Amino acid sequence: MRPNHVLLFIAACLLCLGLLCILLPHRVEVGTRTLRWPTLGEVFGNQESGVRSQDSEIFLDSLSDADSPESMDTLVAERAKPEIPRVSVDSVTDSRVFLGAFYASLAESGQKVVRVVHYGDSQIEEDRMSQQIREALQNRYGGQGCGLMPLAQTIPNKTVKQQLRMNNRPVQPAQGPRRYLVYGPKHDQRSDGRYGVMGQVAMMNDSLVRGSEELTAICTPLIPTAQYRRWRVFADTSIHYSFAGDTVRLSGHGAVYGLSQESETGVIVDNIPMRGCLGLVFTKMDRGQLERFYREQNVKLIIMQFGGNAIPFNENPGTISGIVKGLRQQVQYIRECAPDASILFIGPSDMARQVDGEWESYPMIPYMDRLLRKMALEEQIAYFSLFRWMGGSGSMLRWREIGLAGEDGVHFYRGGARKAGNAVGEWILEGITE
Repeated sequence: MRPNHVLLFIAACLLCLGLLCILLPHRVEVGTRTLRWPTLGEVFGNQESGVRSQDSEIFLDSLSDADSPESMDTLVAERAKPEIPRVSVDSVTDSRVFLGAFYASLAESGQKVVRVVHYGDSQIEEDRMSQQIREALQNRYGGQGCGLMPLAQTIPNKTVKQQLRMNNRPVQPAQGPRRYLVYGPKHDQRSDGRYGVMGQVAMMNDSLVRGSEELTAICTPLIPTAQYRRWRVFADTSIHYSFAGDTVRLSGHGAVYGLSQESETGVIVDNIPMRGCLGLVFTKMDRGQLERFYREQNVKLIIMQFGGNAIPFNENPGTISGIVKGLRQQVQYIRECAPDASILFIGPSDMARQVDGEWESYPMIPYMDRLLRKMALEEQIAYFSLFRWMGGSGSMLRWREIGLAGEDGVHFYRGGARKAGNAVGEWILEGITE
């Protein structure tokens, strides 16, 4: 083809595309989806393509106080549709004042275990964030081991490697005892609420998988700080077990609620991730089991890290408000089960999405963050705002650019989780007055 023919072909294509930009509607609703065609102004770059990301600076090192006033939330609130109600929140009170019971218990860490239970969504999977909180507390107050883990870990853990064996052969978790999860689909849930403190249980019986009544679990620490002094097994009395190094052998018919590698004294921090969970499940867990574990294991701090899973699917302030109301009920239930423990709620991080090809923060995050802080102060529990600490709206975009967060605009990479976990650990320790 001659060069002038190629040029004419390209010009004809551009002309056709230009006509389409002029003639076609900018947006077309097809069922629940919106099809968008750019305008001619957008093509030539003299018209904004949509709501762009909120500009903000990120203060990864200097902005580490979760109680510091936010500076960019109102911009998102004012531009979002539907209109987001304003939320008046006390910005003076340092919510660490509500960690008094936990701080007081640390004086006894040299004589007995002081336990911290960290619940959260997928943001804490792999022992992310929990590991840094654990190390900060154990470095000052002693303690060893990674704490609780399920019998079969379906998500790889960067602190401990787990392997399940039946009849001396390695098997995948799905091939072992059937698991029931309080945060799973209905067919994986129990009607009696007996999930144990981790919200999941493995049932050992020969009616599900042949050989599952005799198991070997090998749990090998992957980092020096995960070394431990003793094994613990939380299970029905019908389950028999023995230990040999990093191996625990189990037999019998019944429920296994979790394994634990720990020490006899110091601080133990349990990592309990609940993938996809909104955090509205604790009231479905057996009260007696929770009360007994929190009391007998001397749990003095319960961390709840939820809210992020509500953001991508909700644009209605009323829905977000309803979810925060539900989280308040969970906090109240946990307090009833553990009246002697302090509670710390960690709010969601900034999160980003693509709109018309441009990245922007989800507009409901500032609103949820303020509602959660207000709820925490009213319930007299501590609150750490990941959103504010990161730098507010638009900070997730910067985290992606510097390799601290994933391309999905939602989850931290390990480096980002490490930084966030260190910030929470330091924030907790800074509230201690010697």
